[in-house]
Amino acid sequence: MLTPAAIADGRGAFVLDEIEVDSPQAGEVLVEMRAAGICHTDHASLSWKRPLVMGHEGAGVVREVGEGVSHVAPGDAVLLNWAIPCGDCFQCRRQAEVLCEHSKPAHVMEPSLGHAHRDGTRWRGQPVDRSFNLGTLSGLALVRAAAVTPLGAGIPFASAAIVGCGVMTGFGSAVNVAKIQPGDSVVVIGCGGVGLNVIQGARLAGAGKIIAVDRRESSLATARRFGATDTVVAAAEDRELAAVSEQVRKLTAGRGADFAFEATSVPHLAFTPLRMIRDGGMALQVSGINDPVTVSMPWFMWNKTYVTPLYGGCVPGRDFPRIFNHYRRGELQLDELVTREYPLAKLSEAIDDMMEGRNAKGVIVF
Repeated sequence: MLTPAAIADGRGAFVLDEIEVDSPQAGEVLVEMRAAGICHTDHASLSWKRPLVMGHEGAGVVREVGEGVSHVAPGDAVLLNWAIPCGDCFQCRRQAEVLCEHSKPAHVMEPSLGHAHRDGTRWRGQPVDRSFNLGTLSGLALVRAAAVTPLGAGIPFASAAIVGCGVMTGFGSAVNVAKIQPGDSVVVIGCGGVGLNVIQGARLAGAGKIIAVDRRESSLATARRFGATDTVVAAAEDRELAAVSEQVRKLTAGRGADFAFEATSVPHLAFTPLRMIRDGGMALQVSGINDPVTVSMPWFMWNKTYVTPLYGGCVPGRDFPRIFNHYRRGELQLDELVTREYPLAKLSEAIDDMMEGRNAKGVIVF
């Protein structure tokens, strides 16, 4: 089957072209995409050394299922999940499915890793990988059955699509990894899609103080609507957020916050959460920075913990229903996160808007 898609060339650019997608074999599902979120990782994927079908956030409708697939059927609305567990390795058996040893989508920068499970997708007659084994920026996505979660009624595809990465990463990092408790104090550096969902997760966990940090006043206004109790403007000249750290301490009885999250994707800010937490607190870098960075070791003093969570510790069967239940009860905002929708033909504009901070989340609709 031929379908339109965005294909990264591995050298910093992409093309819109047709790809050929096979019918599903045993254990596979063919999904007709209805919406795909745009994430900073999609921009990074343009330079991942080889062609690949872009996109790793998505929702759609099942077109076909392969032998042995019973949890979804043609016509079902589904959400796609890029941390696809095998169910049998060391990590899966210890219920750390997001760290599955046989499915390594987080290593897609290396050509030898993160490949699709078979050559079911071709571009210009040659097999082509799908980003994070999904490739949601295409009309059809051929995926493993474990990548598919039933969506249920009443959730718009554009709102559902962003749960597959940005919402899950932020919400899960707050709830599953940090395990924020009622009354805890939290700092969130960067109020884009991931940061706003850290804020939502912290609010739902009962945090007493949620301090949002950003350079844009408009982003801080949005953060308040999502649950921030306090906001701090980061000045451009405050490169290592020293002045911000002082303001955070004033807001937290002079000792620093219990938790601080970096959600900017800016390399030199990767370790700045350490400056904003109390002794024994936890700093979390949740934006997926891969660049080499340096840090002043005294920032780790005393007994501070620094964590780089993967996908918010996602367990799809546990977390996606929980997120959608919060949404249905009006406790978690998804529709409000989607700043703008675009057709696939305007993917360049969508990426530019994301990189310039114009959107909380942009979504391609098919």
